[in-house]
Amino acid sequence: MPQTKSSPKPGPKASIAPALPGLGEAAGVADDPHYLGHRARLKARFLDGGPESLPDYELMELVLFRTLPRADVKPLAKQLISTFGSFADVLAAPYERLVEIKGIKDATATDFKVIEAAARRFAKGAIGKRPVLSSWSALIDYCRTAMAFDDRERFRILFLDKKNALIADEVQQTGTIDHTPVYPREVVRRALELRATALILVHNHPSGDPTPSRADIEMTRTIVEVAKPLGIAIHDHVIVGRDGHASFRGLKLL
Repeated sequence: MPQTKSSPKPGPKASIAPALPGLGEAAGVADDPHYLGHRARLKARFLDGGPESLPDYELMELVLFRTLPRADVKPLAKQLISTFGSFADVLAAPYERLVEIKGIKDATATDFKVIEAAARRFAKGAIGKRPVLSSWSALIDYCRTAMAFDDRERFRILFLDKKNALIADEVQQTGTIDHTPVYPREVVRRALELRATALILVHNHPSGDPTPSRADIEMTRTIVEVAKPLGIAIHDHVIVGRDGHASFRGLKLL
C-alpha cells in the first residue's frame, strides 16, 4: 500500500499584542518608528534647550528610558507626576511607595533614589569650604534639595568656623509630620565639640508652608540665649518646604 506524505502541522499563529501602558516591550513598541522618533526628539530637545525646556513628565520620561528602554513610558511618567505632584516629589518619594505604582520595579525605584542622592551631593558641593554666607543662594538650594520634600520634620544644623566655612552638616533630630523635638543645650554642646563659632539652623515643614510657627520662634530664641554667652552666634534659622523657604534673619526674627 503506497505511503502518503503527511502535511506538516501548522505552527502557532503569530499574534499582535495590544499596546498597553507600561508593557511596551510586549507590544513591540521598541520597533515602532514613531516611538523611536519620539525618544530621539525628546533627547534632542533636552540637549539643545536644557532641562527647563521640558515639562516634568517629559523629564521623567528621560529618566525612565534608562530602566525601561523598550517601553512606551509616557503614560507611566504622567501617572507618576499626577500621583506625587512634581518631578522632585517623585524622586523624593519613599522607595516603598514608588514600587506600589504599576510598572515601577526595583531597578527604576533605585534609579530615582540614586538621582535624588546625586542631587543632594551636588547641591552640598556648591557650598563646600567657601564662606557659607557669601553663597547664600547655593545654601538655600542645598537645604531645599536635602529637606523640602521629606515627609517628616528634620532639624539640621550647619556648623561654621570663624571664617563662616562649613565644618559639619548634621541632622540632629527627626520627628513626625508636624513636630521635631529640639534640645537647645544639645545643640550648643555639639557646637562646642566641633569648635564651631556660628550656626545656621534648618528644618523643614512637610506641610509645604515654610511660615515659622510660634513654637519655632520660641525654640530659636532659646537656642540664641543659651549659645550667646559661649561665643556661638546663630546666623539664621531657615525653614524649607515645597512652597519655598523662610529666613528668620530676613523676617527680622533674629
